[in-house]
Amino acid sequence: MATDYDAPRKTDEEINEDSIEELKARRMDKSSGVVDVDETELAESLELPGADLSNEELAVRVLPRQADEFTCSRCFLVHHRSQLARQRGDTLVCRDCAA
Repeated sequence: MATDYDAPRKTDEEINEDSIEELKARRMDKSSGVVDVDETELAESLELPGADLSNEELAVRVLPRQADEFTCSRCFLVHHRSQLARQRGDTLVCRDCAA
């Protein structure tokens, strides 16, 4: 949502009044709680446990880890060397896990 930084700011009291009025308006609008769901699209996106996926093919090309990449010992994701936070022996930790 775009923010108009030139518009006058509302006080906390005005914000609370606005949100109460919005809730009252939504309560009056009976169709606001109804969600338009395409059941066929929903059914196609579900994966059932134990489903036979033997005829499915891999849609992406998987590359082996490159020389300038490492596998984090905590999250087990492959990162570029620039994301390496610390290394102790064979233990490599990425910046996300070190934070």
